[in-house]
Amino acid sequence: DSLLDSLARSRGIGDAYYDYRGELKPFSARTKTAILAAMGCNVTDAAAIQHEIDEADAARWRALLPPIAVLRPGRTGVVLAVADSLLDQTLTWIATAADGKQRRGSARVGELQEFERRELDGRGVTRRLLSLPEDLARGYHTLEVSLPAGPRGDCTLIVAPARCFEPKALAAGEKLWGVAVQLYTLRSRDNWGIGDFADLEFVVRHCALHGGAFVGLNPLHALFPANPRHFSPYSPSSRHFLNVLYISLPRLPEFAECAEARRRAAEPAFLTGLERLRATGEVDYPGVAAMKLPLLRLVYDHFVREHLARGTARARAFLAYQEERGEPLRLHALHDAIDAHLRAQDEQKYWGWPVWPAELRHPGNIGVQVFAAANAENVRFHAWLQWVADDQLAGVQRLAAELGMPIGLYGDYAVGVNPAGSETWSDQSVYRMGAGVGAPPDPLALKGQDWGIPPQDPHALVAARLVPFRHLVAANMRHFGALRLDHVMALFRQWWVPVGLGATEGGYVHYPLDDLMAVLALESERARCLVVGEDLGTVPDEMRRAMAEYAVYNYKVLLFEKAADGGFL
Repeated sequence: DSLLDSLARSRGIGDAYYDYRGELKPFSARTKTAILAAMGCNVTDAAAIQHEIDEADAARWRALLPPIAVLRPGRTGVVLAVADSLLDQTLTWIATAADGKQRRGSARVGELQEFERRELDGRGVTRRLLSLPEDLARGYHTLEVSLPAGPRGDCTLIVAPARCFEPKALAAGEKLWGVAVQLYTLRSRDNWGIGDFADLEFVVRHCALHGGAFVGLNPLHALFPANPRHFSPYSPSSRHFLNVLYISLPRLPEFAECAEARRRAAEPAFLTGLERLRATGEVDYPGVAAMKLPLLRLVYDHFVREHLARGTARARAFLAYQEERGEPLRLHALHDAIDAHLRAQDEQKYWGWPVWPAELRHPGNIGVQVFAAANAENVRFHAWLQWVADDQLAGVQRLAAELGMPIGLYGDYAVGVNPAGSETWSDQSVYRMGAGVGAPPDPLALKGQDWGIPPQDPHALVAARLVPFRHLVAANMRHFGALRLDHVMALFRQWWVPVGLGATEGGYVHYPLDDLMAVLALESERARCLVVGEDLGTVPDEMRRAMAEYAVYNYKVLLFEKAADGGFL
């Protein structure tokens, strides 16, 4: 058990937690073993666990640099691991920014401040602090360190601001108000049975007219175009992209140009179908998809003929979007194309990528490359859908700014994704499918919760130099003046529920809070996007302190904010 505890701590698994009644609850050996197994650790016996511990410990001392290092005001050093035999040498360092600009320096190893030391493989190793200039430009740098007769190493250097971005009005102490809408619930004479970006524009105009500062939204994340029955915005396919059912077809320039699409949309049977969709008491997602997606394909085919083939300005804008979003867009479009292809064969059998044919289950497989080549037009169609959705959402935020709204669109970032979606398929090295994220028991859910969304492994996240998190935050701040982080405590710890165990048998896995908050602050400043954290439930003190330090605003539910006398705070 002591070996198990040691390995668990090294992988971020807690020993215990305080429940909603204030009682200390230790995590069982069964829980720790199951979580470690979900992380891919060999926990079959004591020898295997000892080997995992030794390898993890040695890796920390063998690498000259850690995978990532964060610099903030007042924190300007990077910890190195160097053999005692190299203490008399002078190291050189180079910090290369994203734009190619470089800063250089040198330092005598033996003169650097020492933090700790140990014996490794029969030799002494020391960990020392390398101080870097305080005026390095904010952003992501590659730091390279080398010694004349020793090792070389590199890491990602994140130079972040002290705090997240705050709109001037809020920083000056003013109070701002706005309205919150679930976009899918909006009804209008012009939409096709689901609220769309044209409806959102209408709400923004009227909110601004009355002095509103923002319009809050449900998550707009990409769902499953080929499976419209799965419609929860909190169980998306990917948080990097958008739900294409929110596209307003009549607002597309290509719709006005495409005679066939306009003719189809004017047919009596089609108009009758639209009236039925607008009159339903709840959103008929399959009905909406059946009306929208075929016409979007018609409009896309027109776009290919009249724009891509001729190299028009619209074509260049699409190509620029593809280049900007790069590999994540290619993989998301590829996932949606494969998903549509297989569901058309057998929707029950092929419910998601974990049960796809083996050759398609990983984006690096030869079978996926063969499919992409044979279905290039279908893949590009799904990329085009993302472009037009992105373009329409961007237009609404531009309008909000033109109308003088201090924030504009206030977006929502779901805590996780569906295990069958493109985000998990695209990045299988970080997600752990053998567990789900949830919550421990509380007064509203005495049996705990398992939300069925796979967690990211913090160890793998750091090994990937936080790139998945960086891309995710940047993608969600693209067109928002504020972003709400669902279950913000996930930046500090997440309740992992291993497959096969109940939610009460889960355990907390801890994440590199300061590093994640630094990325959040940097991306917030770059996008000029206010950050709001949903901190409901059991919120640890570490999270509250981090939110205050980094200027992450709090999201509260009025009914829970009562004083001792029963009045509201």
